[in-house]
This record gives sequence, structure tokens and C-alpha cells, in this order.
Amino acid sequence: MYRLLHIGRLLKERRDITSHPAYSKPELVARQPRKVWTWDITKLKGPKKGIAYSLYVVLDMYSRYIVGWLLALREDDELARTLIDAACGHEGVERNQLIIHADNGGVMRSNTLYELFDKLGVQRSHSRPYCSNDNPYSESQFKTMKYAPAYPKRFSSFSHALAYCREFIEDYNNQMYHSGIAMLTPAMVHHGHAQQIIEQRQVVLTNAFSAHPNRFVNGPPTHHKLPDAVWINKPENEPNDVVYS
Repeated sequence: MYRLLHIGRLLKERRDITSHPAYSKPELVARQPRKVWTWDITKLKGPKKGIAYSLYVVLDMYSRYIVGWLLALREDDELARTLIDAACGHEGVERNQLIIHADNGGVMRSNTLYELFDKLGVQRSHSRPYCSNDNPYSESQFKTMKYAPAYPKRFSSFSHALAYCREFIEDYNNQMYHSGIAMLTPAMVHHGHAQQIIEQRQVVLTNAFSAHPNRFVNGPPTHHKLPDAVWINKPENEPNDVVYS
């Protein structure tokens, strides 16, 4: 019987076997702010087990500036739509200007968000399943927040979590200096003040060298430059003068 079924091509696998389709690797580049944003949702532990708050954060990949965020009691595609729509409006994003990258969560792949992206002319991008390295900038920002000395083991209430996030994000944007962006703050880079600040710092370095050249064994100091580009998954044929994760 099985021989005849095989001849008639009527045999097929009847077990429920997991398939592993091949997913393309996202390759994204940003050479200035407002070209690529990454976003994600992380959980903040509430006052007791079983209670957690959802923190949504939208990050500019080049400047590391948090362009939008909200704290909610749940993950919801309408909340994500409201957040991203408001961020695009506030940042003056035009059609075909922006790529928004996220992982493969249900909210990230919802039709609600896809309809918004089509309306705004925003291109969407997604990580490969189970590959956190495909969204390194958002992951790094969450790690910075959760490893901060003031970060509590649990938040006593929603208002406690909201107050902490508000203060942290304000400091993150305006007070934290990043090695990946020439030891500048995200706000300096995002709002176009980077070159002026680098030139001012270079004057200070040059004056210090002129006053005490013996202190600089490697010669005149030069300030770090902003990267030409930042990447998610750098292509093999790209030059080395870029920063990527």
C-alpha cells in the first residue's frame, strides 16, 4: 500500500514538525540623525510578582537620542502607534525619509503599525527571530538603564516607575556621554551641535598642549570625530571608518 501511495505521490509527513525558514539578515546604515530609528519594549518589575509595567522606547540609531517613550500597564499596538506617530510628527519626519527597526514581537508586527508606516511613508525593518544582536542599540539602552546604580529591584507603584523613567531618559539624552559618538551626549548630536562642541574642545586641547607639551607623550591631542556611519550588521564590502554593533 505504501509503495503504491509513494508512486502516486500521496504520502506526506503527518507529524507536526517545526520548520526553520531562512530569514534575511537586516543591514541598516545611518549617516545622520532621523534616518534609522530602533524601538523595543521592556518590562519593569512592579511591587510584587506578576505585576510589571511596559516601557516603550524609540531611539535614533545615529545619535542615540530617545525620540519618544511611554510607560503603560500592558503591551498594545494602539499605544505603539500613538507613540511612533507622535515621535514622527515632533521630529518632522517626511515621507521616504525614515526606516524604523524592531524585533518580531506581536506589537511590532501588528497591522495597526503597518498601516501607520504606510500612511507616513516609513520603511519597516525587523530582526531575525531569536537574534537580539539584530537590535543592539535598543538592547544597549535598556541595559544602561537597568544597570544604573539607582535602578531598583522592583518599583513600588506605576507612578514610581514613571518618575524614574522620566528622570533617567532626561539624563540619558542630555547628560550621558557616549564613546560611540565622540564622547558627546545624544542631544548634542541629534540637534546638530556636535561639530561646534568638538571645535571648542579642540581649542582647549591645543591650548593645554601649548602650555605643557611635556605632558603629552604622544604629541598634540586631537578630539575624536563623529563616525561617518553607524550600522546594524555591517556589510563585508563597507569601509572600516564606521561604527557598528
